[in-house]
Amino acid sequence: MAQTIVEKILASHAGLASCKPGDFVVASIDFAMLTDARAPGAMKAVGRMNEVPLTFAPKTAFVLDHYSPPPHKEAAQIHGRLREFSQETGAQLYDIGEGICHQLLPEKGHVTCGDLIVGTDSHSVTQGAFNALGMGVEGTDLTAVMAYGKLWFQVPPTRLIELQGQLQPGVWAKDITLHMLGKLGADGANYQAIEYVGSAVSAMSIDDRMTLCNHAAELGAKAALLQADEKTLAWLKAHGAAEPKPVQADPDAHYIDRHQINVSALAPQVARRHEVDDIVDVNQAKGQRVHAALVGTCTNGRLSDIRQVAAVLKGHRLAPGVRMIVTPASRDIYLQAAREGLIETIISAGGSFESAGCGTCISVTGHFTPGDGETVISSANRNFKGRLGNGAADIWLGSAATVAASALRGVITDPREMDHVNWSAI
Repeated sequence: MAQTIVEKILASHAGLASCKPGDFVVASIDFAMLTDARAPGAMKAVGRMNEVPLTFAPKTAFVLDHYSPPPHKEAAQIHGRLREFSQETGAQLYDIGEGICHQLLPEKGHVTCGDLIVGTDSHSVTQGAFNALGMGVEGTDLTAVMAYGKLWFQVPPTRLIELQGQLQPGVWAKDITLHMLGKLGADGANYQAIEYVGSAVSAMSIDDRMTLCNHAAELGAKAALLQADEKTLAWLKAHGAAEPKPVQADPDAHYIDRHQINVSALAPQVARRHEVDDIVDVNQAKGQRVHAALVGTCTNGRLSDIRQVAAVLKGHRLAPGVRMIVTPASRDIYLQAAREGLIETIISAGGSFESAGCGTCISVTGHFTPGDGETVISSANRNFKGRLGNGAADIWLGSAATVAASALRGVITDPREMDHVNWSAI
């Protein structure tokens, strides 16, 4: 029976020869992740399990990234309990400032090709960049995984998206993801898996591949996956991953839909009006005033994103009245950015840095709240009304390059207009 990547991974982890969309399977998990945001539900579930031993906890990471640093005593109490719980169970703890869960799992060697990964966050789909099946679950589900190392799944159908051509300098995977949101809509892939293939995917860096898979959550996708290639295998080896088990779809696998997109003519994209799928070409938004700029999050807080910002701002200053916050996706990225002089460049231009984490993205820490009537240009994954703590402010989404160019000029700007930047060198 011909199968897609998702079907092959779920079947192999369920001990089956094959499975098809709609089937229910009980599959063994390779690694699990619990964030502090979903810890209360998980802890309550632990209390109801009548002392069932949590034998899978040593293959589980607790990541303190959402309430980071804790903005109130309740969050601090959650963190304290997770620290204690990790010592009791042998779970891996990543404390405040270590980074965002979706970055840390592959960076710390917890993910390899062919794995089945679950995490208590919808952007667990990011792990598909490494030819692994990453899916979001709730805290109670995660507790069951810690106890039994297994979880039930309904096999999702798969949509194939072929990306051909070559991105123009100054255009990134973020722009492809926004384009896809405009094309399919925010619910266009509900409970589906997406396989991205094609020459444009092969040409992408690992950073951009992670962005490509990460944003599938905004499409409603249950998973997004890429095939493994030499870039994948080299990156995993450099980060201490286990022996990869690459999985490829069968040539005659069944897909519910197929899309072919030539990205060669794609311009930078932006999302507007508090909707992740209200997408326009950046040139349709040129001149829109911005008051604040956010670069980072699990979607675009990687080293290549920070390099884009530094390339735009080097030797310049942010436009008058514009402030900028950058949140690296991990401490390791932060340190490498410091070694390369990127942090000094951005701070000299008027920007600021937060420690690695999710708190700024979801306004838990309250460190980057816009004023009434202000417009924020952000490289985050969502621009929902009130996302940054003020429903009377407007949030637009774009690539790190678009965010930096817009912050430099004070209005939404096509980054390709930055004549002083050699995008091909980044």
